[in-house]
Amino acid sequence: MSKGLPETRTDAAMSELVPEPRPKPAVPMKPVSINPNLLGYIGIDTIIEQMRKKTMKTGFDFNIMVVGQSGLGKSTLVNTLFKSQVSRKASSWNREEKIPKTVEIKAIGHVIEEGGVKMKLTVIDTPGFGDQINNENCWEPIEKYINEQYEKFLKEEVNIARKKRIPDTRVHCCLYFISPTGHSLRPLDLEFMKHLSKVVNIIPVIAKADTMTLEEKSEFKQRVRKELEVNGIEFYPQKEFDEDLEDKTENDKIRWKTSTTVSLPCFETLSSGPTSRTSRK
Repeated sequence: MSKGLPETRTDAAMSELVPEPRPKPAVPMKPVSINPNLLGYIGIDTIIEQMRKKTMKTGFDFNIMVVGQSGLGKSTLVNTLFKSQVSRKASSWNREEKIPKTVEIKAIGHVIEEGGVKMKLTVIDTPGFGDQINNENCWEPIEKYINEQYEKFLKEEVNIARKKRIPDTRVHCCLYFISPTGHSLRPLDLEFMKHLSKVVNIIPVIAKADTMTLEEKSEFKQRVRKELEVNGIEFYPQKEFDEDLEDKTENDKIRWKTSTTVSLPCFETLSSGPTSRTSRK
């Protein structure tokens, strides 16, 4: 290096001294509010009407499952709810029908139309549930069936060549019938609802409430609510459905009315050829 000349630094040395510029933090974009009066009418408010017309044209599916011991009035309740003979027993009654040795899954479909709205109703019955001496794990066939319907629907959803309209066989609601003992829930009741409440919307129903006094009915309902809460069993509507205060207020009213009590002392006449019978359910 020549004497008297200023010392020069290489580019490598300069890069070590000069810090690299830091990237600026991303600034979140604020939503831009557009005045529709400036751009004209868009038509967003017609989307709901379009969806309504499409639903009325194609109809919608509603699949309800009824679970409980024999003789608790499951068929009567379902027929009363929809004001039609929609239950399995009402559609195909067999005089010599015996209690199954294992839990069976039987589904029967109907099309109900009211006010121009078409509903494809499927009632799923579970004969044999809770009717055996040993009812250990008798809920497993039901849980398996429900999960299979979810997998079946999901498979159709992700299919490349997807159908124009996918049949919905998922179980939307499960009515679980509780025997009107007046004491407490049975271990079978707790185990069933504990397992199935994780995969389906459960609505507990106290059957044949007309066999209890008003005081007994009220006390039994309170006892059922407390046992469900202690065992961590959530019934419909679950608390995760509370999106805002309005939803919470409405859902709290529904939760307070659960468990539902059903007293249907009605008579039903079933005819089969030249013979007929009348039974009180």
